[in-house]
Amino acid sequence: MEEEKIVKKLSYVGIFGNVFLAGFKLVAGIIGHSGAMVSDAVHSFSDVFATLIAYIGVRLSKQPEDAEHPYGHERFECVASLILGTILGATGLSIGYAGINKILTHEELAVPTVLPLIAAVVSIVVKESMFWYTMYYAKKMNSSVFKADAWHHRSDAISSVGSFIGIGLAKMGFPVMDPIASILICLLILKITYDIIKDAIDKMLDTSCGKEFEESIKTFVEAEAGVERVDLIHTRQFGNKIYVDLEIAVNGNIRLIEAHEIAENVHDKLEKKFSNVKHVMIHVNPFP
Repeated sequence: MEEEKIVKKLSYVGIFGNVFLAGFKLVAGIIGHSGAMVSDAVHSFSDVFATLIAYIGVRLSKQPEDAEHPYGHERFECVASLILGTILGATGLSIGYAGINKILTHEELAVPTVLPLIAAVVSIVVKESMFWYTMYYAKKMNSSVFKADAWHHRSDAISSVGSFIGIGLAKMGFPVMDPIASILICLLILKITYDIIKDAIDKMLDTSCGKEFEESIKTFVEAEAGVERVDLIHTRQFGNKIYVDLEIAVNGNIRLIEAHEIAENVHDKLEKKFSNVKHVMIHVNPFP
């Protein structure tokens, strides 16, 4: 219930915040003769759809297991992150294309007014605040899709910094810097797009959680009563959850029921200790 409230809060903040900023920046860009600010506004509009997709992805991922999906629905978050990354990438390319087209066609470049500069400052402050707000709760829920949404906010804040610099230089007598700022914004967005899509694909491909995480599990398990050693450990990411496969060695002379109790103890304590671990599968080997 608490997570559901957080998801709704993040969605409301993302949608209404971006609608306000996008409208404000679009008007400022058109009236103030700034292509960079219009590009920035388009970026903010894309964030509205990004937040909607994040909300839908999280809601779908929280569905309980069923007969057709016995491992749950956590990978819906990965699918949503892929969609978010694709939208962000398309937005970045369109912004870059517009900037390059202005330069190559030798279009007469108007000098922006002070209004787009004001809009850029407002955008930087608001979007950076939205980034920290969204990222705080995304980490609290360990939600990859809302982390991606937070980076959408951060990319918008940084693109507004680029707009501010480009518009400022254009007002100082270098109007070509306005479309150049759009191109730099495009490159920044494409970098963030790559990071989001790579993270989503890693989680869809059952990628290992890494040696450091596996070592921490091994150390924890070998300290448990009855465990002689860990013979094998495999981990895999499943959306925002983790599955662990273990082989542990116990005294080969004890009864089966005692070996089972040791394995059950390890299973329960692991899932309690590591909150992201959804399930642990344990195989028991005789020692020595």
